[in-house]
Amino acid sequence: MSIRPARMRSARPARITISGLGKRFDGSPVSAVDGVDLDIEPGEFICVVGASGCGKSTILRILAGFEDATKGKVVVGDEPIIGPSPERGVVFQDYGLFPWLTVEENVAYGPRQARMSRRDVADTTSWWLAAVGLTRVAKSFPHQLSGGMQQRVAIARVLANQPSLLLMDEPFGALDALTRSSMQAELKRIHREAKVTVVFITHSIDEAVYLADRVVIMAGGAAHGHPGHIRRIVEIDLPSDRDVTSTNFNDYKREIDALVHAGNGVLA
Repeated sequence: MSIRPARMRSARPARITISGLGKRFDGSPVSAVDGVDLDIEPGEFICVVGASGCGKSTILRILAGFEDATKGKVVVGDEPIIGPSPERGVVFQDYGLFPWLTVEENVAYGPRQARMSRRDVADTTSWWLAAVGLTRVAKSFPHQLSGGMQQRVAIARVLANQPSLLLMDEPFGALDALTRSSMQAELKRIHREAKVTVVFITHSIDEAVYLADRVVIMAGGAAHGHPGHIRRIVEIDLPSDRDVTSTNFNDYKREIDALVHAGNGVLA
């Protein structure tokens, strides 16, 4: 891989402080989430799991600035969230690429909007294409790529903006099992390289144990008649290079599975 461009070296991972967070949507008798407290350290990889409707995506959308909290506060770095920001990159399951732009142009879009110099745009784009292994398809259009490759473009496009926080909502949910496994390993490598804080929403307990430093287990939600809240936070004390067949890995899976299913239905 080429040398990381100088313009990219100043990015710092975000510290996140969530205090007493609550959100109630208009017309709903029950808050989507309430009483959520969570501190996330700079560079930490957090996975959030829980049954459907427990408020996982609501918290992520508040972190992204797409929704306003009803009460409590969320601070990223030293700044309260008052709307979307390129400092907080978001990757969804549906990729969200511009179909009329090439892979290279999709990744370059953010740096160009930030009015980087032409050389900095080219260097940044080239570096991230190499980082996600897509240099050879730089001139291709999204419809010419597989789902896994499109998701890698989406991740590179977000990271080219040098965010301090990467928010990911079921980004691998639509991929086949083999591609999903490959993308999980790729994301771990990118996380180490980019040194960005990650909040990752998933329904897969296997995925959470494989990726996370800590797993946040949520419960409740309007469908269950009481607000979504954090049931437990499990620290994953495993090496970065994780053996999914190991006894310790599977012990964590069983622990988290029991917490998710305790009185709350099933993951869906």
